[in-house]
Amino acid sequence: MTPADSGWSRPDWRTRESLLLAPWAMHAVDSAGRHHPEPPHQFRSPYQRDRDRIVHSAAFRRLAHKTQVFTGYHGDYHRSRLTHTLEVTSIARTLARALALNEDLVEALALAHDIGHPPLGHAGEDTLAELLRDEGGFSHNAQALRIMELLESRYPGFPGLNLSREVLDAQATRKKDGSAPPPLLEAQVVDAADSIAYDTHDADDAIELGLVTLEELCGLPLVAEAAARVGERHGSLAGVEARRAILHELVDRQVAELIRESRATIDELGVDSVARVRDVFRGSAGTPGRRIVAHAPTIAAGKRQLERFLFERVYRSDRVLAVRVPAQRQLTELFDWYVARPDRMPAGYRQRAEAFGVRRSVADYLAGMTDRYLEFDHARRLAPGS
Repeated sequence: MTPADSGWSRPDWRTRESLLLAPWAMHAVDSAGRHHPEPPHQFRSPYQRDRDRIVHSAAFRRLAHKTQVFTGYHGDYHRSRLTHTLEVTSIARTLARALALNEDLVEALALAHDIGHPPLGHAGEDTLAELLRDEGGFSHNAQALRIMELLESRYPGFPGLNLSREVLDAQATRKKDGSAPPPLLEAQVVDAADSIAYDTHDADDAIELGLVTLEELCGLPLVAEAAARVGERHGSLAGVEARRAILHELVDRQVAELIRESRATIDELGVDSVARVRDVFRGSAGTPGRRIVAHAPTIAAGKRQLERFLFERVYRSDRVLAVRVPAQRQLTELFDWYVARPDRMPAGYRQRAEAFGVRRSVADYLAGMTDRYLEFDHARRLAPGS
């Protein structure tokens, strides 16, 4: 018997969304559309198309060879921007399904959230921000929008990726300049997933590199609680086995508590539409705005302690800064080299320099480089005898 003989028919994405998504989710049928109108796809929703365009972009592929945190540390264990992005996407999809949100939109937002990062992690971003301080600065969030709307050129008829308005608005919200509408729950979920991923996985990488110990991390209340739960479940563990179990529990606890807290907030505030989500974020007279997808106060306090620990002991450690400084020098020297010789950039960047200025276009070019290509290009352009 075939599916047709049994009376079964494949539902299209509109039917699927109407059956599975909550009223507070962003339904693709209600999308504000694209800047450049396109006919609907036969079997993919607008947000599925967005996801696929992001995955097939050059900017996404380059994340595989861009530093997450640990510039200059060779090895295959610690995260790249791509592996971090995939971990964020995994956590975000779990949150989205539990809250009956639009998983296709969440996946698109998660996969795109870091595509604006330059090489060398935060060291590269800080360097470009300083070099462009008189041209409006540089941030990876704003750069992601430039990639989405301008720099990627993969489709005839329009620049950029021509993503749905909801994807662009979510990215604009991260700029924190008030230019975008309040974030959908799908965008709030991705922001929360990003925080859970980088707190936990940066700690994992730091232990692997010998910057901190698991025992030091277990001195923090949030991690200590995770360790206690692991001990109750598995007994005494040691070494890598203990580390993996505790960090897994740390992610699982944050995700579970975030789902419970968010659902309680939805019920408490009577959230029954996307419009209500936006109203809650804006607030009203006498009522401050708030995110619906937010941790309970005890979890939030524990995360702040963990983040302070990582900032002081990892991100600003002498070992990390010792590698960061020469990497930043390379980026600065290459920036100055191209500013003096814009004709040596690829044609598209040379053409955009006429509209956006040489320094901005040089930053666009360098921000698109991977860590290893930046090192190669610096040696090619600036090594003695080159």
